[in-house]
Amino acid sequence: MKSNVSKLYHSTIVAALGGLLFGFDTAVISGTTGDLQNYFKLTEAMLGFTVATALLGTMAGSLAVGRPTDLWGRKRVLLMLAVFYLVSAIGSGLAWDLYSFWFFRFLGGIAVGGASVVSPMYIAEIAPAEMRGRLVGWQQFNVCFGICLAYISNYVVALCPLIADDPASPMAQWRWMLLMMAVPALAFLVLLFRIPESPRWLVERKRFDEARRTLDSLGCAQTDETLAEIVDSMHGDFDAAHAHLWRRSMAIPIITALMLAVFNQFSGINALLYYAPKVFTMGGSDTKTALLQSVPIGIMLVIGTMIGLVLIDRLGRRKLLMAGSVGMAAALGGVGYVFSRMQPGESVSGSIMWLFIAYLLFFGPSTGAVIWVYISEIFPNRVRAKGQALGSFAVWVSCALVSQAFPPAAAHPSVGPARCFYFFAICMLVQAVFVWKVMPETRGVSLEALQKKLGID
Repeated sequence: MKSNVSKLYHSTIVAALGGLLFGFDTAVISGTTGDLQNYFKLTEAMLGFTVATALLGTMAGSLAVGRPTDLWGRKRVLLMLAVFYLVSAIGSGLAWDLYSFWFFRFLGGIAVGGASVVSPMYIAEIAPAEMRGRLVGWQQFNVCFGICLAYISNYVVALCPLIADDPASPMAQWRWMLLMMAVPALAFLVLLFRIPESPRWLVERKRFDEARRTLDSLGCAQTDETLAEIVDSMHGDFDAAHAHLWRRSMAIPIITALMLAVFNQFSGINALLYYAPKVFTMGGSDTKTALLQSVPIGIMLVIGTMIGLVLIDRLGRRKLLMAGSVGMAAALGGVGYVFSRMQPGESVSGSIMWLFIAYLLFFGPSTGAVIWVYISEIFPNRVRAKGQALGSFAVWVSCALVSQAFPPAAAHPSVGPARCFYFFAICMLVQAVFVWKVMPETRGVSLEALQKKLGID
């Protein structure tokens, strides 16, 4: 690498702001569920659907974004998604009925789903092989930082004396919690104008001189060699928009991306993040205490992800995932056990909070840090947008299933929170076996060399 890599870091951090908004949008809803349930008179099942409306948007966004990303470029699509984030934040906070709320949350979901594809893909395409893990990991760090900011923001809004406790008030807490996302959304939109287009997309469009200049500006040490390697990986076919993803040589990338996506959500992470105050209330906390207990959850998620950023290019993806899966299984099993032993009128939320902190200490460096890095690097250049879209779609389908099913399942007397968390623990043990037996390592290999290593034509 050349010494001047400030533009590389700047572009990485700006693109990763899509992850911050992704995390903020994911977690901000947790502080509003009680008010939404009261204001819109929602059953547990309808509350699950209301939360999942954004997730329906994420599925649509993750699927729809692949082709525009190949046709229009990574940067233009990120700009479009930033606008969606901004409109969603304002619209959700000012929603005049349940249907308008669903619409704006769905629009925000499109932005989240799209950003989960484009942001990590863009960073992977501008990053050198030896730094790719930790640079793409900034996406997940910002997701976690956004979650933490949302929890803190929700708590501050709840304490503000100028904001009404009454969910029917025009100044209701839930409205301000959602409106707060407009601030980072606007910053994301403005800063995107200062980043370059992906050099690999420029090669796909046969804009070789621009690609060379971009590689130089990003501090590439061997610009001509890197450019030649990217061109060679295209095998003379520069029509990425019409390249086929579903072929025999793509079996390993497709299987690993899909399985890691499903396991990412069946770790129970979004059952916790979407419903953290609700889970603590189940454990015996009052409403404000439950909001306060959510803050260390967000902080621990950030710390765990920071550990992952340090380790991912040193230990590799497989070791982190296997160790993390076993640790998460133990912590989730502990949460299930505490809930199963809880007596009527007893408060166990303190024990549950510490077990969740332990869970996040393993989640952050493993499943949290690895998922977006791995999906962004396992697919070859010609189909990376489609492959990333497929992996992200699988994440959001799984997330929608978990977020829709968790409230009624946890409230059902024959299931309850204990069995929900036991289920998540078993899924993490299965993930450990899958990673051990199937998943190839990708650490320290260029995107083009990885394509050859996996025998992808």
